[in-house]
Amino acid sequence: MKKKLLVLTLIFLMAFSLFACGGNNNTTTEEATEETTEEATEESTEEATEETTEETAEATDMKVAMVTDYGDITDQSFNQTTYEACKAYCDSNGIEFTYKKPATDADADRISSIEEAIEDGFNVIVMPGYAFAEAIYQVAPLYPDVKFVALDVSEGDLTAYGAREFKADNVYSAVYQEELAGYMAGYAAVKLGYTKLGFLGGMAVPAVQRYGYGFVQGADAAAQENNIADVECKYVYGGQFFGDADITAVMDTWYGAGTEVVFACGGGIFTSAAEAAAKTNAKVIGVDVDQAAIIDGGYGEGMTVTSAMKGLAPTVNTLLLAIQNGEWDDYKGQIQTLGLISDAPELNYVQLPESTQWADGFQQADYEKLVKELYDGTRTVDAATDSVPADGSATPETKVVKVDHQGTIKG
Repeated sequence: MKKKLLVLTLIFLMAFSLFACGGNNNTTTEEATEETTEEATEESTEEATEETTEETAEATDMKVAMVTDYGDITDQSFNQTTYEACKAYCDSNGIEFTYKKPATDADADRISSIEEAIEDGFNVIVMPGYAFAEAIYQVAPLYPDVKFVALDVSEGDLTAYGAREFKADNVYSAVYQEELAGYMAGYAAVKLGYTKLGFLGGMAVPAVQRYGYGFVQGADAAAQENNIADVECKYVYGGQFFGDADITAVMDTWYGAGTEVVFACGGGIFTSAAEAAAKTNAKVIGVDVDQAAIIDGGYGEGMTVTSAMKGLAPTVNTLLLAIQNGEWDDYKGQIQTLGLISDAPELNYVQLPESTQWADGFQQADYEKLVKELYDGTRTVDAATDSVPADGSATPETKVVKVDHQGTIKG
């Protein structure tokens, strides 16, 4: 800017000097002005080119790799959402992107996939799921120049392998208040008239447990408000994050005995609930993302009552933007718990989707009121899962809902 002011000042002085001397040589003045202007233009162009080059170099230096956990990028849930968010961001910003799928569900293979990405030059590693805890603990200290972004890896996960602390400035993790999303789903289900409920968790890990805890509490609150005395909830864990014939058989039994809707919570395990629901024209509640299109499109139109969602894509976008803008210091070394940040439902990291089957018992306005009460503390949800048995066979005390704990199907 100073250069430009100096150039303009010189132009003005030269023109004034020629005019003051009575000079009649317009050609000389024009030529001088053109030459000076050309020099200024060249300098400005050079400056702009240098700035653009610096920005491009900074963007080019950022290379993102996403590593899958138990599933893959077509699991229509956690991995797929994270993959698609990473890819969309990188494609839009000209950033190199790849993904790695570990050979097996073992810490050694997760570590191998992460190190392979780093050796290939990727310096931002995105990892969805608590299963990455040991890999982060082992790998992050070895690569201080690599930024690790974890989704759903808690402090408890990172210290679960012994009495030890974990702190690394090159790691950021987001965990979510799944109990709030689960509560919303359970509350909506009962308000919409369902009284025979089911909860099918994947594995009895904290995130899944919180979903289940919230679901039962939400259903219980709605039952109390509507003075319904006969709400039941069958409660089981599959022992894995995918459906199969054994799990489908249990769901067949549930639906055959009158279960109306099952909250299928945990990766691809929803397939077993949906397969069984299709046989009796029953319903399913999705998880993590809006699964209406996936479930309804594959198993039956109108099958998905709602989905208990958490903001995986917004988290990915926020962190990648921060890294790209040089704002990593605002996030590094943190484990943030993300939930409600507003009384406006659509702005939160946990919410129900627009595809929810609103009806007289539960409309959009009722949902907005529910979120406001959760946000301002008028309505609270118990998230304490510390004392839950390893198989998850316990939930918070209920006043109305009768919970039938059935342990774990497999494993």
